[in-house]
Amino acid sequence: MPELPEVETIRRDLLSRVVGRTFSHVRVLPGAERIVQWPPPAEFARALSGQRIEDISRRGKYLLFRLSDGRHLIVHLRMTGAILHRPKDAPDDPYLQICFSLDDSSELRYTDLRKLGGMWLVEEPEAIVGKLGPDALEGVTPQTLRSLIDGRSASIKAVLMDQRALAGLGNIYSEEALFLAGIHPRRSAKSLVAGELRRLGKAIGEVLLEAMGHRGSSFRDYVDAEGQGGQHQRHVKVYRRTGEPCYSCGAPIERIKVSGRSTHFCPRCQR
Repeated sequence: MPELPEVETIRRDLLSRVVGRTFSHVRVLPGAERIVQWPPPAEFARALSGQRIEDISRRGKYLLFRLSDGRHLIVHLRMTGAILHRPKDAPDDPYLQICFSLDDSSELRYTDLRKLGGMWLVEEPEAIVGKLGPDALEGVTPQTLRSLIDGRSASIKAVLMDQRALAGLGNIYSEEALFLAGIHPRRSAKSLVAGELRRLGKAIGEVLLEAMGHRGSSFRDYVDAEGQGGQHQRHVKVYRRTGEPCYSCGAPIERIKVSGRSTHFCPRCQR
C-alpha cells in the first residue's frame, strides 16, 4: 500500500499539473462503481463536471482535492491504486477504472488492479479524514508520541501503524523508523521511555524525508503521477531484507510476525 512518502510525491506532482484546471467530464468505467464511496457513481460524475481544482492537500495516506464549489474530492489509493496524469491521446493504461478529463485536453486516470481504492465527494473532509491521528510528517514530538502510547500495551509497531493514532505510516516506514531509533518492534508501546521517544520521533521524520527524496518505494505496484516508480526500495535498512547483513552491525536481518504482519528488524541493533 502506498504510504505517506508515496502519496505526498503524487500530491506534489499533481500540484503543478492540475491545480487551476477544470473537470470537463468524468467517466466511471463498468465494474469500477464500488470505488466511488459517495455519492453514487452517476451523481459523482455529474457533480464533478465543471468543477475547478483549487488546491491539493494530504492527510496521512489520503489525497484531498479542494474544488471551486467548496467541496472536496478525497482519494485513497489503498493497495494497488494509482493516479496518472496523461495527455488525452495517450494509450490506454492497464486497469483504468475512472477517467477525469480536464479542460486542457489532459486526463487524470485512476488505475487499480484490485479495485480496493476509495473516492468520496464531500462538503466536509472531516467526515472522512477526521478519524485520523496527527500526520506523521508534521513534526512528531516526544510529547505527541507519549500521548499516543500512554496506557497502550500493544506493540510499538502496531501503534505506529494505527492510522487513528498516527496517520501515514505503514509496514515499510514503521519498520525503518524503529530500526533507526534502535527499538524492537515487539516492545510494548507504553514501556518506551523519554529518550527512546525522542529517538523515535526524530527517526520517523528522517525516514519519511529520505523516502520522499527518493520519490517513494516501488516494491510492487506504486508509481508516481507520470507512471514512474520510486527508488527508495534501494535504500531501506531492514524492510524485506530477511537474512541479509545489517548495514550497521552485520547481524542477519530477521523476520517475525507482529500483529499478524511480517516485520523485519536487526536482532542486535534492536534488542
